[in-house]
Amino acid sequence: MTLIEAIAARHSVRQYLDKPIDATTVDAIRACIDECNAASGLHMQLVTNERTAFASGLARYGRFRGVSNYIVLAGRRGHESDELMGYYGEKVVLLMQTLGLNSCWVGLTFKDVRGAYTLDEGEKMRLVIACGHGASQGVPHRQRHTWEDFVVNHTGLPLPEWFIAGVQAAEQAPTAIHQQKFEFEWLGDEKVVARRRMALNSYTYIDLGIAKLHFEIATNEMRLQQLGDVPLLKMI
Repeated sequence: MTLIEAIAARHSVRQYLDKPIDATTVDAIRACIDECNAASGLHMQLVTNERTAFASGLARYGRFRGVSNYIVLAGRRGHESDELMGYYGEKVVLLMQTLGLNSCWVGLTFKDVRGAYTLDEGEKMRLVIACGHGASQGVPHRQRHTWEDFVVNHTGLPLPEWFIAGVQAAEQAPTAIHQQKFEFEWLGDEKVVARRRMALNSYTYIDLGIAKLHFEIATNEMRLQQLGDVPLLKMI
């Protein structure tokens, strides 16, 4: 499965089978997390075989069942750290999808189990990503927008195909309460600016980071197909 295929195939899954993640897959996930932490300065951690976080009434309210594995997203406080968590957390999510696992971003409906992970001075745990062998593959959200709703273009020129492909991939990004509060502006040539839009939740910078990664993956695949050996666009 390619990353583009993983973007299309991944849907939020809240119910999981009582089936452990095999050691080889755990090693692959942790290697990816280590690379992402080194690149970002974050402190993401994979927690396995830990059922307390999703055994409370909060988890039942969120309709979670059978969760015993999750990724802790932790780092310095602030909007920049939030955006990095979205971008690099989604890198791990898409890797897990290619490895046959399912996942769900979780902001509130879990219990903070402090002994399950570690924090360095000045760090904060922001949210987690439930993961494992899903009881289903999940279902796509009903789209409330078209890809054009996420575009800003004041150039008066037609949008490049690679830009459109990137926005269409960003449209598939998971966001808090499915608000999709982000936009991409094409400034001409190779210049793209991504912004968050105001929303009634505190996860918009995380959502923006996820959308940026989706845009980057689709854009670079299109650019490589059309233009060959070109510098890759990087949003973070």
